[in-house]
Amino acid sequence: MSLDLNTARTIVSAAREHGRNAELAALTIVVLDAGGHVIAAEREDGASIRRFELAFGKAHGALALGMGSRAIMARAEQQAYFVAAATSAVGGALVPVPGGVLILDKDDATVGAVGISGDTSDSDEAACVAGITAAGLKPRVD
Repeated sequence: MSLDLNTARTIVSAAREHGRNAELAALTIVVLDAGGHVIAAEREDGASIRRFELAFGKAHGALALGMGSRAIMARAEQQAYFVAAATSAVGGALVPVPGGVLILDKDDATVGAVGISGDTSDSDEAACVAGITAAGLKPRVD
């Protein structure tokens, strides 16, 4: 399965709805396919500058290392030099804090990732999970 535009739009819509229901700050949501290409991105009114780059870095880093950005943060705490080197290797597009979640299909194959930035990292991650789940796919945060 590949991630299509309609599915990406569902993820974005559900993540934004989660954000509104949880009274989160304005979010920026980026959905990438398994190759790291942007399928959909939205910046809510009031989101601060550079949120796209942060959300992209969370999702891109998750794809690059094959683990959610929460797991990358834990790895950074254990192996700071590795994560710094990996960040450099991917051109800086790796943000090692929660809010980047892998998207798995029914067979547990990675089909993409979602990155969200705008609120606390934990809240950003929860919005990612809500969006992925609403699309009938599986989130992977570790």
